Amino acid sequence: MGGTAIRQKSAQELRQGYSPAFRQVEIWSIVSFWLGLAYLIWQGRADIARSPWVALGGVVFAYVGADFISGFVHWMADTWGRVDMPVVGKALLRPFRLHHVDPKEITRHDYIETNGANCMISLPGIGLSLWCDWDTDLGLFFGLFWAGVMLFIMMTNQFHKWAHQDAAERTPVIRALQASRLILSPAHHAVHHTAPFATYYGITHGWLNWPLAKLGFFRGLERAVTALFGLIPRRDDIGLEAALAHAPLPAEPEPAAIAVDGAPR
Repeated sequence: MGGTAIRQKSAQELRQGYSPAFRQVEIWSIVSFWLGLAYLIWQGRADIARSPWVALGGVVFAYVGADFISGFVHWMADTWGRVDMPVVGKALLRPFRLHHVDPKEITRHDYIETNGANCMISLPGIGLSLWCDWDTDLGLFFGLFWAGVMLFIMMTNQFHKWAHQDAAERTPVIRALQASRLILSPAHHAVHHTAPFATYYGITHGWLNWPLAKLGFFRGLERAVTALFGLIPRRDDIGLEAALAHAPLPAEPEPAAIAVDGAPR
């Protein structure tokens, strides 16, 4: 970063964005998600029994796919937008900004605050899974793929929370799963929490983080967005000066093309 100071919003300011009204939305989202998933599995139990290997394949692919989707959503929420944006800012972006200011904050969340928002964004996938024709092997595969993706995306914040807990707070089972890299481990996730928080976004298990980092996948996307729209990645998270110092800007950009006041010139 060349000594450029990271300038973030205060944790107190960011915590105030969690409203009682949104908590009610989270509660209903959790109830709806688990009821929908239970109904889905109950309705498909005969099809799963008929082709168990097809069903298992759908779930395994879902586990890998969930890591990519969790990483992509994490990258989007870390990198773009502002916490003062209507609805999305407070509901979805605020927790990511707060998490970089106070990584231990997530360990103090109860089940509702930890998992409610993820249940909400996973609900459409339950509907997509219901739409698949489970009577065919292809339909069963994709039905369980989407159901699995939604389940593992929903569990992402729980895995994430465990990765930030102290060892004494984690059960032996959780520590064993982390050590085997079946779920996100503290040591692996610590790479993301090195300022400017610009790599290793996957937070389901993180299997895809190393190859995506080596390919420069997210940096390439940032370069494209900056070139097309003049937006500066992570500006709202770490401040304009630090964001500009780290941004993958196009070669010799036109000054007028770079957003310095929240909108492209």
